[in-house]
Formats: sequence, structure tokens, C-alpha cells
Amino acid sequence: MFHCPYCGTKVKEGENFCIKCGKQLPTDMEERFSTEKKFNKLWLLPIAVAVFSLLAIGFYYLILETQVGKAKELYEKGEEEAMNSNYEQAKSFFEQALQHKKNFNQAEISLHFMDIATQIESTLEEVSNLSEKNNYQEAVSLINESEKKLQNFKGPVVKHVITVIAEKRNQIKIEQLNSTLDKNPSIDELKILLWEAEDIKNEEAEQITSEIRNQIIDYTFTKASEQMMISHFNDAAAIVQDGMKYAPDAEKLKSLQTTIDKEQTAFETAQQQRMEQAINMANEEKQVNKDDAIKLLSVTSESDHQGNLVVKGKVKSVATIPIHSILIKYSLLSEQNEEILNNEVYVYPDKLLPNEEGKFEFTHFDVDAPAKDFTIQVNNITWYTE
Repeated sequence: MFHCPYCGTKVKEGENFCIKCGKQLPTDMEERFSTEKKFNKLWLLPIAVAVFSLLAIGFYYLILETQVGKAKELYEKGEEEAMNSNYEQAKSFFEQALQHKKNFNQAEISLHFMDIATQIESTLEEVSNLSEKNNYQEAVSLINESEKKLQNFKGPVVKHVITVIAEKRNQIKIEQLNSTLDKNPSIDELKILLWEAEDIKNEEAEQITSEIRNQIIDYTFTKASEQMMISHFNDAAAIVQDGMKYAPDAEKLKSLQTTIDKEQTAFETAQQQRMEQAINMANEEKQVNKDDAIKLLSVTSESDHQGNLVVKGKVKSVATIPIHSILIKYSLLSEQNEEILNNEVYVYPDKLLPNEEGKFEFTHFDVDAPAKDFTIQVNNITWYTE
């Protein structure tokens, strides 16, 4: 396809002049194939405007990006200061960040939060003053109010402020614990204080918790030992079990519980043995009281001034209970050991207490032979128990 080499308009093979620009076309057909046309100077202005606009826009965005970057840098510095509780300095950085970037939402929120953080910081100083005056309840109340102010905020700085508040609360609780402990609280109060101390999560609270628990252990050990010493083993075990609710891993109490169990077993065994022994002794005493309550101390015979035979004797009660109606049955034997007669006689006094002695005496008026001709043989002794 042929073109005018001057203006680029399409031409036909047999044409000698350009129908558009009017110039004579070259006779060399090869030159008519060139599509090159000269630049139209009318395009210079719009091109220049376009280039300038692009440069202006690029420069604007470069400045904008610089401003945004500076705003972010200032915001980060503000956060860093806020994390160190330098709220006034942080506030200044957030204000500068907003100057570099007007619609910087995070900076606006952080700037507002710095006012709240400053208020909380002031409140915590008041809390310290109240604590020095032992007004712990009022101090804790102020801490709770400060914490409520953070409900609608979140982020690392907010977490930092929450941590500061928590540390202050723990400090107040520890001061209150120490104040109460200085007043020598009762064992029941110590148990409550133990729960309160365990609820505080820091090293100082752990030390206080350990001290309170040791006091409970020592008290429990002493009271349980006292009960064990008077053989109140169930009471002693109950005291130990109650103490181990507050010190479940206390070796001192575990060892004492083992001792109580052993002592109780030994006591019950000894008690059973004593009971069995008492029963045996009672049976033996009963048997003695039944069969061997009277011991014959002596029996003699003599003639009175009228020549009558008089039989005399002594007995002793070896019973463990009073006995009465003691009857002596005896026989008179001749020199050939033949029974001449038998007789019965009661001891006086009628009742004998344990280890008391009694006597018996009987005069045989129908026997006039001398006493030396007879032997007295006691055949049986009977009695009654009360």
C-alpha cells in the first residue's frame, strides 16, 4: 500500500500528487511505501501538560507518603513513651502525628487515651496515699473504678496500663495482708488470709502464702498432738485432716497422721488386752469369791475351867467383795483318827470385808475328855457373797 511520504495519506499507484497536502509524489515507488510522517507541533502543549501533571501528582504522592511515614514514626514513638508510662511525652508525639496526617484514627484514639491514662496515674497516686493511712477498702474501690475506664479500649498500651493497675492492686492487697498479720490473727482468720494471699500472683505474695501456711501447719500439729496425748485420736485425726486442706503437701502433717494411726492402733490393742485381762481377773475373782474366799488361819481346842471342850479358830477373807454367814464345819477325831463327832459353827462378825479377819468358837458341854485327846479337822467352810 502506497502513502504520501510527507503527510502519510494513502495514495494510488498512478497518482502524481497527494490529494491531501498537494505535494508532488516521488516517482520512485519505493519511497511511497514509507509511513513516516513529520511530528505535528500542535501536540507539544497537551503532551507538556500531561507530563507536568504526572510529575505534580507523583511529587504530591511523594510528599504525602513522606508525611504518612513521619506520622507513623511519631505514632510509634508515642506508643513507646506510653509503654514507659510517659503519658505527657506520648501525648505530644500523638499530636505531632496528627499534624502530619489529619485522619490518623489510631493517633486520635491514642491521644484521647493518654488523657484517661493520666487520670488513672493520678488515681493510683491517691491509692498509695490511702494505703499509707490503712484505708485499704477505699483504695481498692478506686482501683476498680480506674479499671472500668479501660473497658472500651484495647491494644498494647491498654494492656500496659491494665498491668500497672493489677500491680498496684496486688501491692495494696499485700500491704493489707501484712497489716492483718501484724495483729496476730486467729487460726480461722489465717485460713481466710491464705486464700487471699494465694490469689495474688507475685513473688512477695508467694512468700507470705508460705509463711501463713507454715503457721497453720504448726498450729495444726500442736493441737492434734495435744489431743493424741490424751488418747483423743479421732479428734486429733480430724484436726490434721482440716489442716491438710490448707497444706495438702505438708510432710509434717502427713507424718503426724501416720503417728496418730499407729498410736490409736497401739492404744486400742492395749485397751483390748486390758479389757481381756480385766475380764480374766474378774472371772478369777469371781472364782475366788465363790470357792476360796476364806483362808483358815488357825483352829485349836482347849478345856475350860469346867472341863468342857472348847474349839476355837480364826479365818481371813481373801475375797474381793464382802462375804457373810460364814459357816465352819469340823470334826473331832480321836487319837486313833476316828471321828467322834462333827459340828458346825458361824464366824463372827457375820460379815467380813476383803482382808478382814473373823473368829469362831464352840463349847462342847457333852465332851468332858481333855482336849489333848482330840484333833480338830475342819471339813468345809461355806459363805455367801453380797
